[in-house]
Amino acid sequence: MSLKDNGIANEITVARDGQEALDYMFGSGPYAGRDVADMPTVILLDLHLPKVEGLEVLRQVRADGRTRRQPVVILTSSDEDKDRLASYDLGANSYVRKPVEFEEFSRSIRELKLYWLVINEPP
Repeated sequence: MSLKDNGIANEITVARDGQEALDYMFGSGPYAGRDVADMPTVILLDLHLPKVEGLEVLRQVRADGRTRRQPVVILTSSDEDKDRLASYDLGANSYVRKPVEFEEFSRSIRELKLYWLVINEPP
């Protein structure tokens, strides 16, 4: 899927659960053979995922030398302090609560995209 907004075109890969996200990142399971050198510019990660929770996905991403420096933004509905602190303790680059209203959510995504894909300088 491609996302084009404000002149910025980017491919978006959606993982439906935590295991699929890990398979994609590490080129395993249904993604065996994927060129793992082709990493996403930024990972938007929900904490509440089926199969493998978001914090465990983050833990595994940070534990592997190939993905350790990948920018990871936690994008979640959780407003629990323990989730926010655990995310940062595990190396999240940012923690963003998903707005409930669609217009606010869309605006937040546009702002995240602008920052992480245009303004931020990756490692």
